[in-house]
Amino acid sequence: MIWFFYNLFFPLAFLLLLPKFISRMARRGGYRRHFGQRLGIYDCETVARLAEGRRIWLHAVSVGELFVALRFIEEYRKQNPASRFVLSTNTSTGHALAEQKLDERDVLIYFPVDLPFVMRRVFNQINPLKLILVECEFWPNLVRQAHRRGIQVALINGRISDSSFKGYMALRPFTRRLLKLIDPVCMQGRQDAERIIAMGARPETVKTPGTAKYDLPPPAVDAAAAARAVLRSLSVPANALVLLGGSTWPGEEEALCRIYKTLREKHPELFLVLVPRHAERRNDVVSVIQSQGFSSILRSQLSGAAAKPDVLVVDTTGELMSFYAASDVVFVGKSLCEHGGQNPIEPALFGKAVIVGPNMENFPAVMDDFLAANALRQVSDFQTLETAVAELLADSAAREQIGNAARGVIESRRGVIQKMVEQVG
Repeated sequence: MIWFFYNLFFPLAFLLLLPKFISRMARRGGYRRHFGQRLGIYDCETVARLAEGRRIWLHAVSVGELFVALRFIEEYRKQNPASRFVLSTNTSTGHALAEQKLDERDVLIYFPVDLPFVMRRVFNQINPLKLILVECEFWPNLVRQAHRRGIQVALINGRISDSSFKGYMALRPFTRRLLKLIDPVCMQGRQDAERIIAMGARPETVKTPGTAKYDLPPPAVDAAAAARAVLRSLSVPANALVLLGGSTWPGEEEALCRIYKTLREKHPELFLVLVPRHAERRNDVVSVIQSQGFSSILRSQLSGAAAKPDVLVVDTTGELMSFYAASDVVFVGKSLCEHGGQNPIEPALFGKAVIVGPNMENFPAVMDDFLAANALRQVSDFQTLETAVAELLADSAAREQIGNAARGVIESRRGVIQKMVEQVG
């Protein structure tokens, strides 16, 4: 009976949210080309490829989960070379990155709407060997359809944030029925494991191998080359200190510009690079920069030689890691003016001095590891952010110490994805 009510009310909620979804589609682009896939309607080529043989289906919501899924596929294939995969994602950004990075043997689709008739159609076409969910995506019809067909459902790299836990516990009549159908349930940390058991997972199925985000591939020797070439084209001196705001959200660009204005008096060679989390905010970010009295240039509009601006706004996809590698001090966004936080492991991989704000709820296990090793700086507000940036810009030894500690944390915790592959079987 409980699923009857879910399938009654979910379509109504979907219809109510449809205008917002269409607005996002128009604003961000990328969805329209494969919109039929949301309803389980595939072109002839995709249908033919799905018919070649049974595949393992991985679902990754967006960019962060996508990289975990790609690493899982790579590791699984080392042990099972003949394996083939279907990878689904929700966002156009994740889909675009997957198109670039997914092995040609595998099939990429958009995740379908969780309606019974849609899921039946999708399962009929994919007929997966296994269904693997990355982090926490508990779609009832997806999980139940797999279970009905005798298909193993596994969860990898699971985490439960504070806000998500409250919401899931309010829906425990649903979650406890779904979670009993998932085995194994691989969680990032002890707290995540305790929470998912409280939500209804069977304790014997819950494992804590750690966070797969530590298993990023080692950085390429020339990882910074592309970013340095861009900076050279803007006449930024090779010895200039680079302050980077990575995956920033509204309010954080203004905070960094104000800090930049103050610190340039002491460090005239300092250069600011902003990489907003959503590229479609580019015009808003430029307006903020102008309001602080600075000139700027968009990476997407940069071609050939250009006059040196005060700030570079990177509004392109796939270049954040290169700019992390080319920076001296990195602020990781969605942590000062928003809640949740973005991934601090990515800049730490390059041995950079990383600063985050107080709101890192999405990475509790990672933050415990990094803070215990003095491998990053966490600040409480704008004033302490300015102090931390000033101290690190003035002290190369402190930057090196933090960066080395961060690399040590990452190296000591590698191998999580291999453990997850072993658990999935």
